[in-house]
Amino acid sequence: MEKIYKNPDENGYYGEFGGAFVPEMLYPNIQELQNKYLSILNDTEFRKTFEELLKYYVGRDTPLYFASSLSARYGCKVYLKREDLNHTGAHKINNALGQALLAKRLGKKRIIAETGAGQHGVATATACALLGLDCTVYMGAVDIERQQPNVGRMQMLGAQVIAVESGSKTLKDAVNEALRDWISRPTDTHYIIGSVVGPHPFPDIVTRLQSVISEEIKQQVLEKTGALPAAVIACVGGGSNAAGAFYHFIEDPQVQLIAVEAAGQGIESGKSAATTALGTPGILHGSKSIVMQDLHGQVIEPHSISAGLDYPGIGPMHAHLFATKRAQYIAVTDQQAVEAAFSLTQEEGIIPALESAHALAALDQLQFCSEDVVVVCLSGRGDKDMETYLSYFNNKH
Repeated sequence: MEKIYKNPDENGYYGEFGGAFVPEMLYPNIQELQNKYLSILNDTEFRKTFEELLKYYVGRDTPLYFASSLSARYGCKVYLKREDLNHTGAHKINNALGQALLAKRLGKKRIIAETGAGQHGVATATACALLGLDCTVYMGAVDIERQQPNVGRMQMLGAQVIAVESGSKTLKDAVNEALRDWISRPTDTHYIIGSVVGPHPFPDIVTRLQSVISEEIKQQVLEKTGALPAAVIACVGGGSNAAGAFYHFIEDPQVQLIAVEAAGQGIESGKSAATTALGTPGILHGSKSIVMQDLHGQVIEPHSISAGLDYPGIGPMHAHLFATKRAQYIAVTDQQAVEAAFSLTQEEGIIPALESAHALAALDQLQFCSEDVVVVCLSGRGDKDMETYLSYFNNKH
């Protein structure tokens, strides 16, 4: 059986996926990170500061909530990992705070970030406001239009939000612009990548900082049920909440890991972001992974109703979990996600982010026994998506 890796090797590879493919001007930054990140993340003082912020500032541990209505509907025991209850409303704050502390250790004064749904941008702007760092966030012009509340939050927190007008004007293009910025100012700037993508060591940094999610799930499920869950379900764009939710279960083969991608208007519709169904191995944003691309290696524009899942690739750890079949990757359409969001709202009184709604919708495609414990990572809250939800609701009625 092929070995399954939850951490990359010394060259940043999870099996055949990963690595660091970067312009020459970025080598010093990447090498500095590669040489120092593990010693900083494992440093006693760093851990103490980070864990205190997670507890007293972010509000961790987040609850593991038994969803009785969903459990009755699906015939199993459905628990929701409530990352939506974190400060700023999503899992993104875990990584943003950790990387901002890392940047300060490296002597950086300026932070750049990319954002799609706006949650990573808000989290980064929040961490920078707290720690006194200058913050610039790149965001696709299309995403700015559909995520106005988060744009306002970033600006109120003191961040400069730069609209990206190139390409599809979404997450992929925001990453491109952030990388260009970093090339132009490598010495004083740290790039806080928001997902488990990019050149090594970023996928590993983000995974380690988000792994607090599965650390808590494991402890909470054992306390509540005395056994490990039958399955952990999480949505995947780049894949940071899923990487965090899966990490401490990767070496527990009895736990199914189910990643949910955005099928958009249908996998074969030409308007989809279902990378594992449509992609092939390739290089995207500094690492080898699975990428939606044509025969000439040109990226195919993704589509999703959810700005946070509108990405034409997945992180290299996810590509590895897919290739080794350790995790199952399924896709959910825009309509299925919105309907799942309305069901959760009206049955449990919780409005989820559109991203998280994809994970919830996957329950319709899966079958479990009555005694199975199934954990869904509710990666964020739906405040930012209200305009989309209301538009759908009004059109339906």
